[in-house]
Amino acid sequence: MSVINDILKIKSITLPNRIGMSPMCMYMAVDGMATDWHFVHYGTRAVGGMGLILLEATAVAPEGRITPFDLGLWHDGQIEPLKKITNFVHSVGGVCGIQIAHAGRKASHDKPVNGGKQLNIETGGWETVAPSAIPFDESEIPPHELSLAEIDNIVNLFKRSALRALKSGFKVLEIHAAHGYLIHQFLSPISNKRTDSYGGSFENRISLLLKILDAVKLVWDINLPIFVRLSATDWTLGGWTLDDTIKLSEILHINGVDLIDCSSGGNVSTAKIPLAPGYQVAFAESIRATGILTSTVGLINSTSQINAILEAEKADLVLLGRELLRNPYFPLQDVFNNVNDNFEIPTPYLRAKK
Repeated sequence: MSVINDILKIKSITLPNRIGMSPMCMYMAVDGMATDWHFVHYGTRAVGGMGLILLEATAVAPEGRITPFDLGLWHDGQIEPLKKITNFVHSVGGVCGIQIAHAGRKASHDKPVNGGKQLNIETGGWETVAPSAIPFDESEIPPHELSLAEIDNIVNLFKRSALRALKSGFKVLEIHAAHGYLIHQFLSPISNKRTDSYGGSFENRISLLLKILDAVKLVWDINLPIFVRLSATDWTLGGWTLDDTIKLSEILHINGVDLIDCSSGGNVSTAKIPLAPGYQVAFAESIRATGILTSTVGLINSTSQINAILEAEKADLVLLGRELLRNPYFPLQDVFNNVNDNFEIPTPYLRAKK
């Protein structure tokens, strides 16, 4: 029996099914502001039947953007266009969440379609920051090593962005601590060579994330869930490991995190990742064994794959990425073709059912 359409209750929200849209940068924002592109992009996937829509990495500061074209939540003027998106997603039965982030040393790059190279001051870029003055790639400009005062400010930036996310109408808040961005840079011993209270031991390296979590909880609605996206492994000897992720997930669970969004990699430019369908499912399964909810993502593109993952209880939620770029109506496809009746077709589209 198909379990894709099983509801999932997390705190006060109820997801209408077990599939969601993974955060994917669109590089279409103007000064951090959402545009009509974002409204149509996310609204289409909501109409297509996704239970959860997670907006792309949204920067907590201008210098925290991956590119100059990223979404942001660093000032109140950015709230209104996001509110338009959340209102629509919720009006068609989905749940809308947002991922807040700081790119750290991986900031100040051009958009991928232009080659994705690091931008310098002359080409529209800015100085990047990190736990240590180690560039992501040896060809790049070393980042500025953050001072203790600057770290405190970043914690406050996450707090302020979380409050703006709440005011924007989001019902899920995800803290981006994966893919080699700033929080992940602190977690991994490869990118964090500090000798103060933020470096060295496992406990020190996770302290920034825990401080951000505590700050966010001060302003986020206690009845709404908090997710954390983690890279389960650096895929590199001497880096962040699955065992580290499991240990951190247990701590996050105790401290009020509701779900771990399980991904991997992104912190080492030379890492070799063994890509294959569902290659990150085992991470979600291992982390889920600690008692916390998990989602999985990565080269998943069929309902049979999704059902197999959910039926085997390897994850609680399956997120789709590239497949939704190819097919925004993925959840409805089988319904249109009379394969199953798991999803309710929007009434204006009923005439298309075979």
